[in-house]
Amino acid sequence: MKITICSSAAFYKDIFPIKEELEKLGFEVLIPISAEKMKKSENFKVSDYKTWYNNPDDFEKKAFLMKNHINKVKEGDAVLVLNLKKNNVSGYVGGNVLLEMFYGWINKKAIFLLNPVEKELQLYEEVMGMTPIILNGDLSQIAKSK
Repeated sequence: MKITICSSAAFYKDIFPIKEELEKLGFEVLIPISAEKMKKSENFKVSDYKTWYNNPDDFEKKAFLMKNHINKVKEGDAVLVLNLKKNNVSGYVGGNVLLEMFYGWINKKAIFLLNPVEKELQLYEEVMGMTPIILNGDLSQIAKSK
């Protein structure tokens, strides 16, 4: 099974231990290219990569990154959302990850959330409406769901 990890850029540093654990479980894992770039440079400061906030011409870069990762969702068999705590909300899922989840959902991919989602999450209804499988932090549950 090929799993595509979707995550807020704020959690990209946390992708690598998850990726490693999934690979040990026998899965092939796809991750965002920005996460790979951040690891290579050892710079996980999100503001250094989101240049489109200061330069609107860079939204083309954002579009490229979005399309690239959607293609990884398309290529994979399942989506794993790495939803940690952000903005004082446990199980945070942002707009871009919601789009990736939705793309996977409409293409009949299994949708996994690493952690439960708080009802305070602004997108709670949309996230839960895709009936994801909540792993409660236990990646081994993915293998059991096959």
